[in-house]
Amino acid sequence: MSKVNLMDDYSEGCHPRILEILAETNLIQQEGYGEDAYSREARQFIRERINCSDADIFFVSGGTQANLIVIAASLRPHESVIAVDSGHINVHEAGAIEATGHRINGVPGSDGKMQVTDIESVLDGHGDVPHMVKPKMVYISNSTEIGTCYLKHELEELSAFCRDRGLFLFMDGARLGSALCADGNDLSLADVAELTDVFYIGGTKNGALLGEAIVITNNSIKEDFPFHLKQHGALTAKGRLLGIQFVALFRDDLFFELAAHANKMAGILAGAIKAKDYPFLVETPSNQIFPIFPDTRIKQLAEKYAFHIWQRVDDTHSAIRLVTSWATEQHVVDQFILDLDSFQ
Repeated sequence: MSKVNLMDDYSEGCHPRILEILAETNLIQQEGYGEDAYSREARQFIRERINCSDADIFFVSGGTQANLIVIAASLRPHESVIAVDSGHINVHEAGAIEATGHRINGVPGSDGKMQVTDIESVLDGHGDVPHMVKPKMVYISNSTEIGTCYLKHELEELSAFCRDRGLFLFMDGARLGSALCADGNDLSLADVAELTDVFYIGGTKNGALLGEAIVITNNSIKEDFPFHLKQHGALTAKGRLLGIQFVALFRDDLFFELAAHANKMAGILAGAIKAKDYPFLVETPSNQIFPIFPDTRIKQLAEKYAFHIWQRVDDTHSAIRLVTSWATEQHVVDQFILDLDSFQ
């Protein structure tokens, strides 16, 4: 019997509307390398959403590619990027950033989020010029690697500090839809564009077949960015395949509809688990939750469900990560809750 996947939010293919638009436009000839009519239309939809008509927008295939290219394009060889220790670029990208020649300055953060004091500690410790790398960029993700989300005042504080200290602020938005649709969120897509220098909108984990939309508002990062895309193999000849998916996602707000559904399923799951008095590693309003179960219970659940064992808590308990997606059906969530009760 195949297991029910609660391991990630990209195991399904894509939302049917994306398949439909791909099929409908399949034989219509278009220019290559992102100059097609669909990519231009998608850029316009996003510019209207972020209230920034002069933003540069590029479509790439995935999150690691987006992170690598943005950082490589923004930094000079002696400059570094600051990230929390749990950050995706620091843990889950196989040294991709270091392979471009840029050091990652890891900091503890708080619940997966960057603090101004974290940035200050790196700057204070890198004053031995020219013998140490020069911190130039701050990398954050929203939602974070552990499912937490930034509030507007937190992003405003980071943005003001970075601008005062001449640092680029870069937001990894692989799960930005989930963050923007989370309970208690007070950030809009326009706020993100205003408060960061560059960010990306994740499609891969929110209903697209693949694809992320890199949004650049800082003119110094815009310069020569297409050359970096080409050098890193990200300037796709059939760029239409990426752009048209963002037309489908943003033409009638499907992007937000899918993210809200994923969050709703996670919320139902989290509420039921809390009602059974199980603790959580961290409180999260997004589509990633981290309940703590006895190891014996985890072993039982793993016979039917696929998930990550995230962190050992003590000798007999561990935190697991459960992720719901745009395609998660409520009967899956309900059955997980029933199974949790049935195991003794």
